[in-house]
Amino acid sequence: MLLRALFLFLSLQLCASTDTITPTSPLKEGDVLTSKAGKFTLGFFSPGNSARKYVGIWFTKVSVQTVVWVANRDKPINDPLAILSINGDGRLTLTSANTTTVIWFSNVSIPVSPTNTNSTSCQLLDSGNLVLTTDNGKTLLWQSFDHITNTFLPGMKLGLDRRTGLNRYLTSWRSKDDPSYGNFSFRVDPTGSPQFFLYQGSDPVWRTGPWVGQKWSGVPDMTRAYIFNYSFVSDPNEVYVTYNVLNDQIMTIFLVDDISGSVQRRTWHESTKRWIEFWSAPKELCDQYGECGNFGTCNPNNGNQFQCTCFPGFEPKSPRDWYLRDGSQGCARIENRSTCKNGEGFLRVANVKLPDTSKAVVNKNSTLKKCEEECLNNCSCIGYTSADDTGGGSGCISLYGQMMDTRIYPNAGQDVYFRADAVELAKYQKLKGPLANKKLKTILIVLVGLTVTLLIIIFVVYWVHQKKRREREEEAERSLWTKDAEESDGNSDLPFFTRTEIAVATDNFSLANKLGEDPSSSSVGAYSVNELSITGMVDGR
Repeated sequence: MLLRALFLFLSLQLCASTDTITPTSPLKEGDVLTSKAGKFTLGFFSPGNSARKYVGIWFTKVSVQTVVWVANRDKPINDPLAILSINGDGRLTLTSANTTTVIWFSNVSIPVSPTNTNSTSCQLLDSGNLVLTTDNGKTLLWQSFDHITNTFLPGMKLGLDRRTGLNRYLTSWRSKDDPSYGNFSFRVDPTGSPQFFLYQGSDPVWRTGPWVGQKWSGVPDMTRAYIFNYSFVSDPNEVYVTYNVLNDQIMTIFLVDDISGSVQRRTWHESTKRWIEFWSAPKELCDQYGECGNFGTCNPNNGNQFQCTCFPGFEPKSPRDWYLRDGSQGCARIENRSTCKNGEGFLRVANVKLPDTSKAVVNKNSTLKKCEEECLNNCSCIGYTSADDTGGGSGCISLYGQMMDTRIYPNAGQDVYFRADAVELAKYQKLKGPLANKKLKTILIVLVGLTVTLLIIIFVVYWVHQKKRREREEEAERSLWTKDAEESDGNSDLPFFTRTEIAVATDNFSLANKLGEDPSSSSVGAYSVNELSITGMVDGR
């Protein structure tokens, strides 16, 4: 029992120290590092059905091995014995045990003197970041978060450090069995109003659009502070995006998938033991970069019609291709239409994914009105929009060059104002009048209809109320007579006479026997009783 307790104690001590590599404790094949809370593991692995070996980091508690970082992705280990260690100059190095060949090493940007090499260590954090530090953890030498492979984890910075030139971007695996560099990458374009692109080789496939306050212009279903809290930074030093998960129990990854050629957000479902796709892009034809070319806009809700349309004042550059439903050539301005100091202005297009902003100019302190004035005075400016679409919009993005990769969203997007010639403005004003009148007529018809309906309802309610009131009154009157009749029938002390008895007593209803009447007079006294009334009462008896 004592031996068992001692063994357990030693095991716990061993586990507590397995998140770190030191110059005297390298990582050999078969060994692993596990982060302090047990979220991530680093070790040697073979992907899929491959026999080749790599050093990587994966989720510890996910039953399906999910590798999020690979050290030697382009140089698999061929030697059955390999060691990951800290060498004499403070670098993290992967070497072959038999040939001492260096397979991979970390690029240490801060020189380490031989005297403090022993204070250098490499630790796997619970964020999934592998950090190489010196001075007992005070100085960071290198980190895996600066050398991303195909997966974007919470806490990572995805983007460009303008000071050092370090560009952190995602690159897909070549296949599920091969973690080497694939065909797809996801990286930032720091020019103009920065945005991220998904590339296939060097060709853009999909674009996020610029950051417009709380989301990307091209990701309308992106929500802030719901499950994932995103932050975007663009300043003279850096341009990057990062995020965190508001619930620590949620395991999630954002990756570039080479098989589907898409960027995906996945979450782990423990109940089904599998990754579920939470979001992905591109999803539909209109998401494809430049689907309708320059000055063309894509609308997936056009029904059976061609999804591409030209901006007002433009026409298909290749009518034949357009007819064949190929809009990639885009649109060109109609000939002999001037948009420079010739009565031009701006037309609004609503619910738009902002066009490619690589050549745009951003002024966060401007207003939309000032933006319009400045754009109108610059013939090279082709349009403008808000830099931040939250709270009614603020700031200004002035557009230059091309209106490339715009699309319409049914219930999202923002307003874009593009430069239109005088002819198109006149057409718009001509259409605006009848449309406005038609709208006014529609409103009036609706109001009249509602008023008439309301009056009918009031009348019906009043009629029903009056009817019920009359019925209640009649019922009360009938109840009263019934009650009197019942009381008279059963409890009255007055004698009752039949018609025959009354006829005999009055000498067959002789006028001379009428109450209150003088036999010699025809006038009726104050107490006369109508004969019909008496007869009626007797008949009622």
